[in-house]
Parts: sequence; structure tokens; C-alpha cells
Amino acid sequence: MTSAEIREKYLKFFESKGCKRMPSSSLIPDDPSLLLTSAGMVQFKPYFLHQKELDPAYIGTTTVQKCVRTNDIDNIGDARHLSFFEMLGNFSFGCYFKQEMCAWAFEFSTEVLGLPKDRLYFTVFEDDDETIEIWKSLGVAEDHISRLGEDDNFWRAGPTGPCGPCSEIYFDQGPEVGCGSPDCKPGCDCDRFLEYWNCVFTQYDGQE
Repeated sequence: MTSAEIREKYLKFFESKGCKRMPSSSLIPDDPSLLLTSAGMVQFKPYFLHQKELDPAYIGTTTVQKCVRTNDIDNIGDARHLSFFEMLGNFSFGCYFKQEMCAWAFEFSTEVLGLPKDRLYFTVFEDDDETIEIWKSLGVAEDHISRLGEDDNFWRAGPTGPCGPCSEIYFDQGPEVGCGSPDCKPGCDCDRFLEYWNCVFTQYDGQE
């Protein structure tokens, strides 16, 4: 598949689940806490905070958002960090949560993209037992799930606003691109495990 085909399949998939397709917002956000738009959820902060309401005909939104990531700038140049890119996203403001987010991410990965299940690995926030049970209920082997701390599995877009624990999906590119360590697993600084999806459970309003 080309990137354009993946983009369109993603948007249509989440439209089929009841999400409203929305356009990418400006790279210069209407948000005083951010210099540049760094993630797809930025334009939806007012929806998460219930300052704006989505048309009740939809259960959420889906976008392909243009992003600039200055927080990753020191890491640019490896296979896992980009400066300018488009982020595919789906967003719920209370109509669906962890069960649906994980199930749909797994469905799209395995049934639409056709990724082999045995090469997918999952991380969860260190005390999130609920999400571990969800992945296991979807058929994920327990040894393909690991817990990581706040630096890896708690997501924020800026110092204030919507945030929460997250669960990431990684594709195992094979030991030939890894570090060779027997302890290599998702979260390692080598390029073996490539994170390609992040389910962010936006359940908190962070304050400085």
C-alpha cells in the first residue's frame, strides 16, 4: 500500500465506526501553551474539556493531522523519530474508551493492514491492569505485553490540558535491526521494535 492508500483506509475505517472525518488543523495552533501543532489531539482540546460539543450523530472524530515535533528534535535521524509528519488519529470525547480503542487498533492492524499478529508487541502504563486484560481478551499473548513508566506510557501535549495513560503498539522488525541484547524489548533505544500506534486514554486534565 502507498501512504495515500493507508491514510484513506484509516479514515474510512473510523468513519465506519461512527467517527466524523475532520480536516487537519493549522500547524500554528489556537493554543497559547504550544508553539506548533505536535499531535492530532491539539485541535480537539476544547472537545475533551467540554468547551465544545461534537454533533451527537457521531461518536468521535478522525483526522490526518500535519505535525511538527520539536520535543523530538535531538533524536531526529534514527528510524523512529520524525520532525514533520502526518499523524493519523481517532478521538473520543466520552462515547467510547479503552475497549473500543484497543479492539479497533488491533482490527485495523491485523485485518486491514494485514500485519502478522506474532510480530506485534504492546506496552501499557505500569499500573494499568485493565488494558492488559483487554489486549489478552483480543488474543494477544501475555509475553507480548509489557509495562512501562510515565516517561513512555503517559501522554501529554504541552504542560497543561487533556492527558492520560497510553498503550502503544510496536512492530517487531527483526533481530537483524536490533541491538543484539537478550533483554531487547519495546522501549529499547534500538530500532528493532517500531512503535506505530498509540492508544491515549485521555482521562485527565493536567495542570502545571
